[in-house]
This record gives sequence, structure tokens and C-alpha cells, in this order.
Amino acid sequence: MAPTDSPPPVLTRPTLLARRNVAQSELFAIESLDLRFTNGAERTFERLKGKGRGAVMLVAMPDPDHVLLIREYAAGFDEYTLTLPKGLVDPGEDIITAANRELMEECGYGANRIEPLVELSLAPNYMNHRIQVMLASDLYERRLEGDEPEPLIVETYAIDDIAGLLARDDFHEGRAIAALFIAREKLRSERESESWW
Repeated sequence: MAPTDSPPPVLTRPTLLARRNVAQSELFAIESLDLRFTNGAERTFERLKGKGRGAVMLVAMPDPDHVLLIREYAAGFDEYTLTLPKGLVDPGEDIITAANRELMEECGYGANRIEPLVELSLAPNYMNHRIQVMLASDLYERRLEGDEPEPLIVETYAIDDIAGLLARDDFHEGRAIAALFIAREKLRSERESESWW
């Protein structure tokens, strides 16, 4: 089927009939939503609802060709995984301040330059969590005490070798993979435009 230039159809959100908290923890609430769709169908959905603080993930570049990754315990898999530094935005922080703080806490570096790359979601059918991916460069050494239960291992990888990372058993977080691809394409595009001039 050939692509069309027609605008997407306008959809009407389902009507919320009832909302209930099913469970609550320090970080999340599980909500049950009873919905009626415009065609009359009624369904119950459950979603994991965050506290709305926001989160940041960093593609931190110690030099133009490499990225910092952290090795940390992932309770969901009960194993150590390799991923990008990330964390919640603290009350009163903007995303740039939060990103720099997380970078200092998790990697021992600050950044003189931090710019937004993209906003990503994870499993939007089941949760309303979004994360702001930031590109950090012009790094300097600076460590802040974080809330991690043990020191994180910081590793450096070539950003052009995403395929090598994907071949590993310990690197599989979808948000980190997407963030690296997006950052790599942005950096390639910037290099091509600079060389064109």
C-alpha cells in the first residue's frame, strides 16, 4: 500500500466510567479504569501510574566518539545490566539540572553542555511514564553522592558500535537502545553538515 499524505483520522478518547486505585507503593500506583469507547464497547484497563515527577536518561559523551554506560543491578531481571545513566527529577529541579545531577551521581562527571534529544515512553498501554533523553558533552570530573545501594561501574563504549552492544546479553533496555540510535544519528547528521560547509 502506497503512503498517503492525508491527515490521520481524528479519534475521540473513550469515556471514563470509573477509576479505582488497586495498589499503591512508594513510587507507583496501579489504577483500574472502566472505559466506554465511541462504538459502545466497554473495557477495564489497568495502568501503572507514576507520581508525575519526570525522569531523565543521559547519552553522556566523554569525547566525540564514545558514550558512558553504567552497570547496575536490575531488580526486574534479578541481574546486572548495562544501560545509560538515568533517574527521577527531584522536586524543584528542571530537566537540565536533574540530568547533570544524575550524571554526577552515577558516573562521576558533570557536563558543561546538556541538550534535550527526545522524549520516550515505555509500554504506553500499561503506564504513563515518560523519560527525557538528554545529550551531554564537554564533561568534567565531579562526583555527587547518590541513592544507589552500591557503587556503579562506569564503562565507555564507541557510539558507532551499537551492534556490538546489542550482541551482548547484558545490554537490552529498549529506552537505552533507542536513545543511542537517536544520539548517533544526530551526531552523524551534525558531522555531515559541518563537513559539507
